[in-house]
Amino acid sequence: MPLSPFQKRYLRGLAHSLDPVVLLGQKGVTPAVIAELGLALDHHELVKVKLSGGDRAERAAQIEALCTPLDAELVQTIGRTATLWRRNADAPRLPLPK
Repeated sequence: MPLSPFQKRYLRGLAHSLDPVVLLGQKGVTPAVIAELGLALDHHELVKVKLSGGDRAERAAQIEALCTPLDAELVQTIGRTATLWRRNADAPRLPLPK
């Protein structure tokens, strides 16, 4: 389910005080990182990811490699930090405005 601009704005406000939960290292996106991010999304629904260095195109590729297998939505990117969201189907934690 794609997020509306109003929902993204709401989630950006909630994510403001969060610290990055997952940090990408030299190896970039690995199956272990994807699995750990999946667990974090199941538990928190809204997480920040600290991306490894590189240019803007490389960071966009890393975000795409993280979002696609997990069915996560990109809420925002600021520099090397991306905020991702995925609803927990079993026990939703964050109520989204319509």
